[in-house]
Amino acid sequence: MAEIINMPRLSDTMEEGTVAAWLKNVGDKIEEGDILAEIETDKATMEFESFNEGFLLYIGINEGETAPVDSLLAIIGEEGEDISALVSGGAQASTTEEKEETTTEEAAPVAATSSSEIPEGVEVIKMPRLSDTMEEGTVAAWLKNVGDKVEEGDILAEIETDKATMEFESFYSGTLLYVGIKEGESSPVDEILAVIGPEGTDVDAVLNSGNAPAAKATSEAPKKENKKEEKAAPVEAVSTDGKRVFASPLAKKIAADKGINLADVTGSGDNGRIVKKDVESFTPSATSSSSNATAAKAAAPEAKAQPAIYAPVGEEGFEDVKNSSMRKVIAKVLGQSKFTAPHFYLTIEVDMDNAMASRVQINSLPDIKVSFNDMVLKACAMALRKHPQVNTTWKDDVTRYNKHIHVGVAVAVDEGLVVPVLKFADQMSLTTIGASVRDLAGKARSKKIAPSEMEGSTFTVSNLGMFGIQEFTSIINQPNAAILSVGAIVEKPVVKNGEIVVGNTMKLTLACDHRTVDGAVGAQFLQTLRSYIENPVTMLA
Repeated sequence: MAEIINMPRLSDTMEEGTVAAWLKNVGDKIEEGDILAEIETDKATMEFESFNEGFLLYIGINEGETAPVDSLLAIIGEEGEDISALVSGGAQASTTEEKEETTTEEAAPVAATSSSEIPEGVEVIKMPRLSDTMEEGTVAAWLKNVGDKVEEGDILAEIETDKATMEFESFYSGTLLYVGIKEGESSPVDEILAVIGPEGTDVDAVLNSGNAPAAKATSEAPKKENKKEEKAAPVEAVSTDGKRVFASPLAKKIAADKGINLADVTGSGDNGRIVKKDVESFTPSATSSSSNATAAKAAAPEAKAQPAIYAPVGEEGFEDVKNSSMRKVIAKVLGQSKFTAPHFYLTIEVDMDNAMASRVQINSLPDIKVSFNDMVLKACAMALRKHPQVNTTWKDDVTRYNKHIHVGVAVAVDEGLVVPVLKFADQMSLTTIGASVRDLAGKARSKKIAPSEMEGSTFTVSNLGMFGIQEFTSIINQPNAAILSVGAIVEKPVVKNGEIVVGNTMKLTLACDHRTVDGAVGAQFLQTLRSYIENPVTMLA
């Protein structure tokens, strides 16, 4: 008997999936466990295997197409089996759902029903959910313009999520007909991002269809008219003789930043309007400077009788910079952590003499490079193995003891902070940790890191030692129960064997969630951590 295979939910936040590639064709023999297709979810592209045996009789979602979870993906059954009822049944079910939706709009004119269908070949692209915590995205840059030809696989835009700025590629071919979210603008997930289809398509009909939010049902033409209206309203300034000076808002801002009097600038725009290039190319003359000084004296002749008083002169100002999606989520997540998890802090000072000597020996080997941060990460992973209480997650009703050890590494990027994760760090060697950290940090800074590479940490390390910071405290990266702050290695006098000698030390501060980690547990963890770092040979066993 034929079996219907629906689009699976391959992640906890997946709402729809894209068939990246079919690995079987209609008519192929399928064995249980065979890989049917590669499906792209909101987190990664994953292999989808069959749990049924038979022949692949029908494919409901073609390569490159996207469909909601539980949509008809394929049908597997006996060779030659009649599946027409199953295929039409799936289509009928979706048609019934559409009819139910349209019946709620009985007051709509009959003519409007004709526009409820999106024309064939036209695809409405919505703001994607690029991470498990993403609620809205910001278009950092469009790499295609309206009217450009788009091929499947082309990068449409760079989208800034709460975790990173990522490239968003097109799964469709056609012409970019409409851009719904401009550069620098933010929008919730599933809002209309763009429309791709055949050149000459009536975009208004697509946007006004039942598949598009009414708020987005505006054409490009009115927007262009609005822009012209805005340009036609110049900003007014006043010259010294009382006449109006016309300048664009951008020209006025640049002039204010440079301290240029717009009355001295000759405009090249319509009706003598001052534009950006006029201000940027303007060079103040000695005549204008002296005339300004003369005018200032004429305006206050009584000042001659007063002694000269010199005081700082300037303009007060500020600039409001829109918070990025990443900054908003950093504020939200760390705010929740700080005010919900009772933090306490434990600090130790570690002797780094042996670690420094061991690092020199290790790095003398060909093609090997290990940093002090790599040593700390390895030591943390091994210490977590001995102190499982620190590798926990508070769950209100239960405390979850994580059997795996995934160590997050805080990495600073231009937009804020991301935390790539070393999965199963306790099973990695020092050199593997070093190579993995460099690879993940490079991906993070070049905006190539995948959301799956930033998820699942059970403990986090934050290192500011490279900036010369000797000691600091961090906010716990929930759902972790602790985070380690690593300071700089400092050369200073220390006491060894009753004598004062020159030594190298480093301070480590452990922030603990008191709901699951007690003071004694944290102290024991730091003692174990100290023993590994001060004796690196023990980490090589």
